[in-house]
Amino acid sequence: MNRETLTIRPMTPEDFPALAAWMVTIPLWQRYGLAADRVTAQFQAAQTRGEILLSADHEAADIPIGFAWCIPTGAFGRSAYLRLIGVHPDYAGDGVGARLLARVEAAAGTTSDSLFLLVSDFNQDAQRFYRKHGYQQAGSLADYVLPGVAELIFWKRLRP
Repeated sequence: MNRETLTIRPMTPEDFPALAAWMVTIPLWQRYGLAADRVTAQFQAAQTRGEILLSADHEAADIPIGFAWCIPTGAFGRSAYLRLIGVHPDYAGDGVGARLLARVEAAAGTTSDSLFLLVSDFNQDAQRFYRKHGYQQAGSLADYVLPGVAELIFWKRLRP
C-alpha cells in the first residue's frame, strides 16, 4: 500500500457502524462475542469520555479500514491502555496497524510514559507484531476474559 493513500484521523460517530460491521466478521472478535450494536455503543461511550479513537482511511475504500482505541489512564490509573486495534482483513499486512500503533503511541505519550495492552495467548501474529514494535510481555492473566484463554500483558515505555 502506498503510504500517501493512507490517512489516520480522529474517529467520528459516522465511522462507528462501518467499523463495527466488519469487526464482527473477524474470527478473533467473534470468539470474544462482539456484536455490532455493542461495539458501536462502546465507541460512542469512549468518545464521550474523551478517549483516543482513531480511524484509518484508504483512498480505494469507502469505509474506514482500521481503527485504534486507547484509554489514556486505563492501565492502573496511571498509564495508557490500548483497548482495541484492528485492521480490515483486506488490508492486513499493508502497514496500517503499524501506522495506527505509532499514532496511538504519540497521542498516549503526551500524558503517559507507558502503553499497556492485552494479547490473547493464541494470537501469535499479534504477539509478533507488538514485539516487533518494542513491546515486551510483562505478565499473564489466565481465564481473564474467556475460560481457557490467557491474556498476555504487553507494555512499552514511551518516554523515560
